[in-house]
Amino acid sequence: MNVDDPEDVRPVRGAEARQGERHAAQPRDQEDDAEDEEDGPGLLERKPWIRLVLIAALIAGIVALGVWLFRYQTHGRYVQSTNDAYLQADSVTIAPKVAGYVRQVLVAENQPVRAGDPLVRIDAADYAAKTAQADAQIAVAAAAEESATAGIAEQRATISRAQADLAAARRTLAFAQGEVDRYIPLAATGAETRQMLAQKRSDRDRALAQVEAQAAAVRVAQAHVDTIRGQIAQARAQGAQARAQRTEAESDLSATLLKSSIAGVIGNKTVEVGQFVQAGTRLMSVVPVQALYLAANFKETQLGLMRVGQPATIEVDALPGVDLHGVVESVSPGSGATFSLIPPENASGNFTKIVQRVPVRIRVDAGPLARKVLRPGLSVTVSVDTYGARNERDALRDESERRQAARKR
Repeated sequence: MNVDDPEDVRPVRGAEARQGERHAAQPRDQEDDAEDEEDGPGLLERKPWIRLVLIAALIAGIVALGVWLFRYQTHGRYVQSTNDAYLQADSVTIAPKVAGYVRQVLVAENQPVRAGDPLVRIDAADYAAKTAQADAQIAVAAAAEESATAGIAEQRATISRAQADLAAARRTLAFAQGEVDRYIPLAATGAETRQMLAQKRSDRDRALAQVEAQAAAVRVAQAHVDTIRGQIAQARAQGAQARAQRTEAESDLSATLLKSSIAGVIGNKTVEVGQFVQAGTRLMSVVPVQALYLAANFKETQLGLMRVGQPATIEVDALPGVDLHGVVESVSPGSGATFSLIPPENASGNFTKIVQRVPVRIRVDAGPLARKVLRPGLSVTVSVDTYGARNERDALRDESERRQAARKR
């Protein structure tokens, strides 16, 4: 390298200058760190309120923690919560009682309805014809009953005539018997011939036969009255049958107009005009949105102190930040697995214990504004306050101990 050349000297000098700057910067950084270390304690001494704020924050945190622990031990641990809960409603399925073609659909999907509002009308021509036929059968049975009743009056007249004939025949028999009795001594003395006595006896026997025939006619006439009464009973039975058929026909005729049995909102509508429906076909559902309730599935470990009537706090996912309230109405008589289609059989194979859940029904206390949003199936987080039953655990323990002591005695 030629030192006389200025271009060769400048790079060397630049490198030396940069190296010198690095050496100079290191002492300055160390001096700044030293100054920071000296300023740290001095900051708290110059600003004592910072220390007071820190101490106050620490004390407030300790107090808050203590209050939380106290409330948890005295009350919070008795609150049982679960997010395995859903809103439900006992909806009604609308299905026809009779078959036929749909003539009118009187409601739309998601339409509110009141109890008794018409929903669907089925063609009623066939059922109106059956009603008219039943009316005709009722008229026929009534005419038959009237005819039989008139026959009884006629037959009573026939009986009266037969009885009169019987009375005449008996008088004739009495006269013939008297003649025989009168001619017997005469024939014995020879005053009258035996031929005349035989004639009188023949007249008597003929009169006796006539009496018996008239008596039989009376019995036949009287028996015919019973026959006519049987015809009247048969006509009345036919009338009752016809009236029953008419009642059934009227019921089927009225069933062609489907009405809502409860107030609610129409949902799951599948029926259209002109559709042929069979009896029992599902056409739509009516959901009573004003009668919602909550079905919460609590763990078995949460049910020890849960009782009917305890208050509940409800948080609906559709209403964030809004707490609703409710009351425990009932607890299921068994776990969900008990009422499943195929209950588990723990006695077969390997066993793995799983915490069971028991459905709890909770009545929802919500106002009109909240019910506009609440719908069956919405997810809910519910908390039940079991604080009121906190003493029952000790009572259960005491009861168990007393029964154990009684068995030992």
